[in-house]
Order: sequence, then structure tokens, then C-alpha cells
Amino acid sequence: MTTILTPELRALIEATHYRPAVSIILPFEPKMGAKASIIHSLKLATDKVEKELKINYPDEMGKIVMIRLKKICKNLDFTTHKKSVAIYVSPVFEKVLYLNIDVEEKVIVDESFEIRDLVYSKKQLHKYLVLVLSSKESKIFIGNSNTMIRIFYNNSKSITNEMDDVSERVANFSDKSDRKEIMTDKFLRYVDNALTNTLKVYNMPLFVAGTEKILGHFTKISKHTNAIVDYVHGNFEEATNNELLQILEPHVVDWKKVKQTELMHLLEDAIDKNVIAIGIIDVWREAANRKGRLLLVEKDYMFAAEQGGLTDEIFELDEPYNKFSYIKDAVDDVIEKVLENGGDIEFVDKGFLKSYDQIALIKYY
Repeated sequence: MTTILTPELRALIEATHYRPAVSIILPFEPKMGAKASIIHSLKLATDKVEKELKINYPDEMGKIVMIRLKKICKNLDFTTHKKSVAIYVSPVFEKVLYLNIDVEEKVIVDESFEIRDLVYSKKQLHKYLVLVLSSKESKIFIGNSNTMIRIFYNNSKSITNEMDDVSERVANFSDKSDRKEIMTDKFLRYVDNALTNTLKVYNMPLFVAGTEKILGHFTKISKHTNAIVDYVHGNFEEATNNELLQILEPHVVDWKKVKQTELMHLLEDAIDKNVIAIGIIDVWREAANRKGRLLLVEKDYMFAAEQGGLTDEIFELDEPYNKFSYIKDAVDDVIEKVLENGGDIEFVDKGFLKSYDQIALIKYY
């Protein structure tokens, strides 16, 4: 993991006396919870570190790390609006990252630390959106493994004024079915426009449920087909929240498949909007310029590189290389840059990003 360290400190970090390396990853939302509770969690984590250091690193290096760690914890920023904190400390290095991702608590005392440990600690929250459609109403729910909660409701009567122009134009139609279809499409366009804002607020996989006929209408007019993971066919106008939860269960049981389908749709959408960087060289440049919204990278992908003359420029490592511009793994650096600037990371299986040179960055837009 490269940082703003001088070449001298970088050499020290890569030497054997770099250890012990301590990583603490914790939920950290002082604006949402009691400060006393966070302090208690920090104390438990530091006590665990101290106990392990006394057993495995009883020498002066272990004591130095513990002093540095306690100082860091004492000076944490309790005014932050972020969701979590990652603390990295060794005898010669320290770093604190405040992040916008939910994490599972993790404490590591080892010979080195990698930024990937932080991403692997990210909670895999199985949350998804469900848009339930009919010709008369729409509902949006947030679902997970246990609950289904409605967050939005709309019906055709609530937008009568917006439909009046259509009503007048089709009033003389002799075929009532034609009039009904035009009115249905008008309503579905309204629903689709409202869905735009929902998807901006809730970054989750989207399912759309309804009869085959209504879904056929919706897919023809929707601007969000790339965001839809799957369609659920049936009449769900009268379905209760618990019934919807059971109906969606077969569609979300393989969560890995759900996520990878969603990610592929996001990649396709980013290509259409020209807001994507592909390959480590381009991804590094965009991440260095704080444009990273979502980084996708294949597990175990690493890339040794050499820093160019500009901070947003790297090259594939050639032998012999300049030890002062050497980057052990540019992927770890990109992960850190994206996280520090409020972006998110998703690891995917090997081969998933074969067409994207194993790494891709969706940019802010």
C-alpha cells in the first residue's frame, strides 16, 4: 500500500522490522450512535491488540505500536458523518481512513497489512428494491432476508392532472382498449421518471414485479432496464409484505448471482454513458483525479507498477526498476484512493472482468 511516504520511510516499511502491523476496522457513526458505545468498542479492540502484542511481540516494537495506537484512538474525529473507520499502525507507519461503507468489526495483528482486508470486511447486506406494478398503481419496497418495507406508493388517480391531456386526445376513440393502453403507458412513464430518483438514493439491486402484460409495457418505455436484475411475473396488487418476501425469496437466494447480474448491468450502463475507465492504467488516472464512484476488481488481481512523472500516471513495471518510484501493488493503491474519496469497491470472481482487463472504474456523473 503506497501513500505519501518518503522513499526512506517506504524502505523501512518494506524491511523486516515493519512488523507488527495492526489493522482495526470498526463501525464508526458518532452522529448516529452514542459516543460512549463507540469508545467502548475501541477499547475492546485495543485491549485485544495489546494482549496479542504482549504474547507475540513483547519487545520494544510491540510497545511502540501500542503507544501509537492509543494516541490515534484518542484523537479520532467524532464529528465525522462517515460510517466506519480503518486504523493502520506499525512501528514506522500510521493511517486512519473514515469511510462511507458498512463493515464488520475486524482486528488483525500480522506482519503486514493490506487495504484489501478493509474491503473484505465490508458487510454483505442482502438488500434489494422491488417495484410492484399494475395499470392503476405502483409500489416500491426495500427487502432483505427478513423484512419487506414499502417506501413509495403511487396510483393513477394521484396524477390525474398530468393525464388530462391524454384523456382529451383519446376521448373520441371508439376502441376503449386503445384508450386504456395509452393511459397505462402514460402512467408507467410517470412511474419510470419517479424511479430515477429512487435509484439515486437507494443503490441496490432492482426487481420489477407485475403481470406479463404490464411488464411488457414497462420494458418498452423504461429508461432503467439496465438496472433491473430480474422480472417477477404475477398479479401482486393485493399481496401483503410477507407474501412479497416469500415470492422474492427464490430470486435472491443466490445473492452472489444477484450481485454479479447487477454489476454487469452497471458496467453496461456506464459504457453507454461513457463514464467508465478500463484497465489499471486508466483506472489509476481516474481514481487519482477523485472520479471513482464504484471500483470493480477481480479477486487476487495485483499489478506491480512504476510511478510516472505525474501523480495520475503509472507504467507497467520494467526491469530494472527505480526503487523510489516502485509500487508493489497499484490495485491496492487504487482501492485506497476510491475509498478515501467516498467511492465503493466490489470484488468479483476471476474471469468476470475478462473483457475489462480485470479491473474497471465507474466514474461519478
